[in-house]
Amino acid sequence: MFITDIRKEFYDVVVNQRVALLVSSDIDALCACKILQALFHCDQVQYTLVPVTGWQDLGTAFLEHKEQFRCFVLINCGANVDLLETLQPEEDSIFFICDTHRPVDVVNVYNDTQVKLMIKQDDDLGVPSYDDIFRDEEEEGGDDSGNESDGGSEPSGKRRRYDEGEVERRIERQRAMREWEARSDPKLLNMCVYMYVCVQAAMVIFELAWVLTKDTKDMLWWAIIGLTDQWVHDKITHMKYVTDIATLQRHVSRHNHRNEDEDNSLSIDCMRISFEYDLRLALYQHWSLFESICNSSYTSCNFKLWSMHGQKKLQEFLADMGLPLKQVKQKFNSMDMSVKENLREVIEESSNKYGMKDIRIQTFGVHFGFKNHFLASDVVHATAALLESTEKDDSPGDNFIKALDCLSRSNLERLHGGIDLAKKKLMAIQQTVASCICTNLILSQGPFLYCYLLEGTPDVKLFSKPMALTLLCQYLLKMFVYGILRCSCLSLLPLIIAAPMDVEKRTVIVLGIPPESETSDKKNFFGRAFEKAAEGTSSRTLHDHFDTSIIELKMEDRTKFLDALITLLS
Repeated sequence: MFITDIRKEFYDVVVNQRVALLVSSDIDALCACKILQALFHCDQVQYTLVPVTGWQDLGTAFLEHKEQFRCFVLINCGANVDLLETLQPEEDSIFFICDTHRPVDVVNVYNDTQVKLMIKQDDDLGVPSYDDIFRDEEEEGGDDSGNESDGGSEPSGKRRRYDEGEVERRIERQRAMREWEARSDPKLLNMCVYMYVCVQAAMVIFELAWVLTKDTKDMLWWAIIGLTDQWVHDKITHMKYVTDIATLQRHVSRHNHRNEDEDNSLSIDCMRISFEYDLRLALYQHWSLFESICNSSYTSCNFKLWSMHGQKKLQEFLADMGLPLKQVKQKFNSMDMSVKENLREVIEESSNKYGMKDIRIQTFGVHFGFKNHFLASDVVHATAALLESTEKDDSPGDNFIKALDCLSRSNLERLHGGIDLAKKKLMAIQQTVASCICTNLILSQGPFLYCYLLEGTPDVKLFSKPMALTLLCQYLLKMFVYGILRCSCLSLLPLIIAAPMDVEKRTVIVLGIPPESETSDKKNFFGRAFEKAAEGTSSRTLHDHFDTSIIELKMEDRTKFLDALITLLS
């Protein structure tokens, strides 16, 4: 059931309980976790934090903790399946679910006792009414059995009149059943086909802190990072991003106004959040401007930097701005102040001449003391790089803790380490995109575009991770659509990408994203399509990710699975 009063129905319940906190391995979930941890510390709530990467992890974590806990909080997992059917809990277990994934499973919606959904009711959930989904047939069964038992003992005249009445009632029941099926089928179908994300979990938990009057600047910053994660990974529309930015901007103004007269507002360890209209250049303040332009998807796609013509166009762009190469190729912090003073305005002016009218974007920045300044997108890239790090043989749990640590302002060294990893990741994505385009690895399969990364591809291990593969897939589709197929009908197609995942088990990770367009609603239909294709061909797949558009597949079944998808979507 939906929670209407998050303070009364959630926080007042868990504040006196021992809580198991099951958190998905994504950035929005990490931010929501940080806010909830701060609240729990404030009220001395006992909790155990368990990171989960998929449904198998969630099931294992529940089995390990179900004896010690009766109260479970699930962040960014659990809403889009029948949770009680999946976990088979005892009747006294209660699950509080704060999940950004949609659609919400209707069984969770109408369970009034064990499943509590911390989901905003103003979301366009499209949940059908109870009567449109469930139907009680006990009365129908009772009428039929009564007819059979009584029929033989009645006189012939009465039996005939009884039968006539029963026939009418049966016809009426059949008509009602057909009407119910006609109502329920399209509604359930519409709910199940498309997967998308809605209000970020971090924002829901931040609003809880606000209601409790315990919100801080750190909590607000984590909510901002949660929103920026959805924008960086292209999960939400531009309109929704701008709307949510406006909501957070009001909170930023409130906190800044609150701290205007405080003595520590200019101390060396102060924290200042500011609304900024900054450049769409990844990590440029921690990199050189040249490398940032080359490795940001927006500029790289517009310049077509995989080609010699694109490289020449980039040089012309830098010349038009009047920036010496010596300046743009050194670290941003080392550039002359005279160059940096009006850099954003100069770049915007030249970008308009080259068709990049959206080079600047609404975002937020944070200052820690006088030295450290970060944009929200910088922290998203750094956290994602730590969360999916492949440089050491650390477990997913170790990476989760490192990523969680980098969100704390007391651990800026970890954040800077994440930024260094993010640079390597963005360079690997750029090089892989250029390689795929130059070697024609993106193929049209009719209803969709398809790309398969070969086992010998450089940095292929990096792309066995969901967020890295998602960024690559989106980058490839943007490059292919806006750089190559600007006026082709193929530019309206979605993209499926596959990459080696486990060489020993001979599995690949498969991911699908919707078509790239300015009017796209970001709803993804590949989750349902993958299920149908796997069922129809008996392909050995593992649907373990909370995002249904990501699956694991045996290499040997890749061809027949792909053929089934082509048939299904044609």
